Amino acid sequence: MANFSYTAKSLDGEIKTGNSDAENIRELAQSLKGEGLVLVKANIKKEKKKSIFNFSFLSGKVSISEKMLMTRNLWIMVSTGLSLVKGFSILSAQSKSKKMKEALLDIGQEVSKGKTLSDAFKKYPDVFSELFQNMIKAGEESGTLEDVLKVLSLQLEKEKEMNSKIKNALIYPAILITTMLIVGVMLAIFVLPKMNTFFMSLHTKLPITTIIILGSGNFLLKYWYLFLIALIILIFVFLTLIRTKKGRFFIDTALLKIPFVSSLVKKSNSASLIRSLSSLLASGVPLIKCLEITSGTLSNFYFKQALYGASKKIEKGEKLFVSLKPYQNLFPYGAIEMIEIGEETGKTSLILKKLAEFYEEEVSNAAENLSVIIEPVLIVFIGATVGVFAVSIIGPLYSSLGSI
Repeated sequence: MANFSYTAKSLDGEIKTGNSDAENIRELAQSLKGEGLVLVKANIKKEKKKSIFNFSFLSGKVSISEKMLMTRNLWIMVSTGLSLVKGFSILSAQSKSKKMKEALLDIGQEVSKGKTLSDAFKKYPDVFSELFQNMIKAGEESGTLEDVLKVLSLQLEKEKEMNSKIKNALIYPAILITTMLIVGVMLAIFVLPKMNTFFMSLHTKLPITTIIILGSGNFLLKYWYLFLIALIILIFVFLTLIRTKKGRFFIDTALLKIPFVSSLVKKSNSASLIRSLSSLLASGVPLIKCLEITSGTLSNFYFKQALYGASKKIEKGEKLFVSLKPYQNLFPYGAIEMIEIGEETGKTSLILKKLAEFYEEEVSNAAENLSVIIEPVLIVFIGATVGVFAVSIIGPLYSSLGSI
């Protein structure tokens, strides 16, 4: 599937531009025809090559917190009747991110020249997502910009909370593993070589585990640079693989099969997916467009495929819950049934909002439970490692001293 930038003409002669995913130009033309547009011109967008080491402090990536505060303040300004040009000038002065500051200043200038707010935001796709842009556009067209900004600020707030809870749950295990690796390397470099010298001087027969541990210490001491180079290469290869389709597919497949982790992955992706759909539908965006936009916000391969497949079935006249049923193994139990109730009662957006809130709470609980499970497993692993070290080093040491 490719991403096309297109120019199309409506039935009343209005020229429209935009971006859309499609297998080929013919499929794109059919998709636009369904929206009452005639394709005039289309080009495949070339993706910019991403840096392998994508650190936010080097790339100038704007944080979710920064976007959330900007959106909330813009909502307050719009609700009080402040002009957008003045509003963006104030927002730019408040922003701590240089990238956001420059973007907001330029958006204010574009609006002052007569451009719509949604068109001005489109200049900065790396700062404001397609979901953000389309919701702003829907708000402008329906005259509900204030309500849309309120929904967007809530969307970003919930996204920040969910990401924060998952990261916090994994901080302790990460610190524990890092500390264990540092201590292990320090022992291998500074302690084991001295122990090896001592045992060599005694000329005693050592257990195989002791020989392996002492040998690893000697290797690290003599060839530490090879270990460092190998580690850098492994990290480089891993980061390169996860940026490829095959690598991403492999990781997403593995995550959905690991016990406890699979539940967290399903619930977090479902919560993000349902929250995005709810926000877009509430803003008046057509369902098929909602699915296309939401698909772009997800990182998991299987959830992307589910939304793409669902959108194709909806184009043929099927309902949302029917089109998602073939992928029900991806969603937590009861999600598709609740969507069915929403469609039958005409309250899809409201039901999706309630579902998103429920699964966001479930993600929080699942992250805490995962942390609780990981901690004892790590403690047992560390205990086993210390036990092997004690038996392999301290045991032969006492035996040698006893024979002297």
